Amino acid sequence: MNGSLVLNPFLTISLAEVIDIFCVAIMLYVAIVWTQRTRALFVVRGILILGAIFLIARYFDLQMTAWLFQGFFAVFLIMIVVIFQEELRQIFEHIALWSFTGHRRAAALQESYIDILIRTVADFARDHIGALVVITGKDPLERHVSGGIPINGKLSEPLLKSIFDPHSPGHDGAVVLENNTISRFAVHLPLSKDTQQLAHVGTRHSAALGIAELTDAISVVVSEERGEVSIARDGRLIKLRNIQELGAVLKRFLEEKFPAPKKNTLLLQYARENWMLKLIAFSLAIGFWYIYVPGSKLVELTYQVPVVVDNLDPDLKLGEVQPSSVSVKLAGPRRAFYLFSGKKLRVKVDATLAALGRRTFPLTEADIRPPKDIALVEINPPVVRIAVEKNAQAAAPEKNLTQ
Repeated sequence: MNGSLVLNPFLTISLAEVIDIFCVAIMLYVAIVWTQRTRALFVVRGILILGAIFLIARYFDLQMTAWLFQGFFAVFLIMIVVIFQEELRQIFEHIALWSFTGHRRAAALQESYIDILIRTVADFARDHIGALVVITGKDPLERHVSGGIPINGKLSEPLLKSIFDPHSPGHDGAVVLENNTISRFAVHLPLSKDTQQLAHVGTRHSAALGIAELTDAISVVVSEERGEVSIARDGRLIKLRNIQELGAVLKRFLEEKFPAPKKNTLLLQYARENWMLKLIAFSLAIGFWYIYVPGSKLVELTYQVPVVVDNLDPDLKLGEVQPSSVSVKLAGPRRAFYLFSGKKLRVKVDATLAALGRRTFPLTEADIRPPKDIALVEINPPVVRIAVEKNAQAAAPEKNLTQ
């Protein structure tokens, strides 16, 4: 049987398997983007390292190490739920909000209202008035915030200044902007526990970073003590150098979250966006399919294997070996043969008993030692005959000793 044909499943791939690969690629792409956006990236790296150690232990037959890691992976799903419970909630929320037409809000914050926000924030920074404004993205905020007074008023400079007036009861909370409207003020946000980023800043910055860790919203925070403006997005807190930078950041945020639709270019635009991550996800999907779908199917391959004679007594000299090679048929899952080279196979004949006159040696699986997960089906011929004779060089010293 042609080994290259058997081990190349792409020659017989079906339409259903192609659809399967694309579905897995989409899920892997979503998972990669999710790990980049959340703090799960380092945890995922740790899990991958442990998985690699487990595979190495299995490959080198380190039984106790493999046993310990096997127990770890037995509770792996429970650990995933415990570690990523917040992130999993977000995924299910996105699934609930998703539709074939895409989930989009009615409109993004218009440019004129961005200018109002920038001017007001600049005044807050100049007058050292603390403020916290949350601009929503596509993720819902309801589950992560508490309190707040509904107002549903159009964004305006006087309204913002009245809310964050130090004498106003609600000035310590956050303002939530949806579209061009202040939906609520005096809102309580979850506090971040990232002590590294929150060094030397106050509670407002902790709240701004907290909501940015849990959702795709962007927070604008003004320091009451230093009069500095910072933004929090995607789990990062960044201090801005000037107020002009705030305008650029907000416009870029709105363009990413609410891109203007373009006729006949939507598919091309989607293909270009994050193309490297999509290529990685598609490659991984092909790899998983290659290993687990056709790789799980049982195949039989036949190899012509040379015969090697071991443990021959030094007093004997090896003559003819018949046959010098045998046909070996092996069976196992296709993936077991992916990294397997038949050129490394040898049939080793233990010639220890040749000194007692044995010349015919039956061949067994122990003489071939196929790799793990690969079984021996047949050896043809099943016996090997060797011819030996006395080694003249070994007999010469004995003759000299008798003289």
